[in-house]
Amino acid sequence: MKQILQALLIITILLNCSISSEAQKYAKAKDLKGLAVGQLAPKFSAKQANGILFSLDEALKKGPVVMVFYRGEWCPICNRHLSNLQDSAQLIMDKGATLIAVSPQKPEYLEEMKSKTGAEFTLLYDEGFKISDAYKSTFRPSFFYRLIYNSMGAKLKSSQSDDSQQLPVPATYVIATDGTIIWRHFDPDYSKRSTAAEILKALE
Repeated sequence: MKQILQALLIITILLNCSISSEAQKYAKAKDLKGLAVGQLAPKFSAKQANGILFSLDEALKKGPVVMVFYRGEWCPICNRHLSNLQDSAQLIMDKGATLIAVSPQKPEYLEEMKSKTGAEFTLLYDEGFKISDAYKSTFRPSFFYRLIYNSMGAKLKSSQSDDSQQLPVPATYVIATDGTIIWRHFDPDYSKRSTAAEILKALE
């Protein structure tokens, strides 16, 4: 009996160490700060749903860029956010800006997002979380939230480039033609999003 209890104790300790090590490997949303206004925006290239490569560097040659991170087509708040931005997309473009939205979901899910939101602006696949990592926006939800999101159809292990089940903080950055971040909305609370009015004011 004593040996069984000792074995169970060892297993418990090893399991707790494993969980602790796993938790330390990934960032938590509440600890992230993102990039600040005045910093240079990291340049990147990423695939659109049609496989065509989008280059931030090339886009900035034409005017400012409004970049929105969203979690996925499974997220009702993301759907509403992108739908609202589509309603004002022409006003944003009239300011000479390019509107893009970035997600860790694979290209086929970008098409689903377009269908759900009517988004006519550019949606990009952040393969390997390279973009959200560069913008210090990548985190992993708790086990409880991962269960909830997957029950909502997120399929985080299969819809993204790896099975880490990470997500971006749904931040918005307005980037000037010189590559400087001139405005941002960054809030770890996924329910709080940028508005078209705020973006338009930042572009004035």
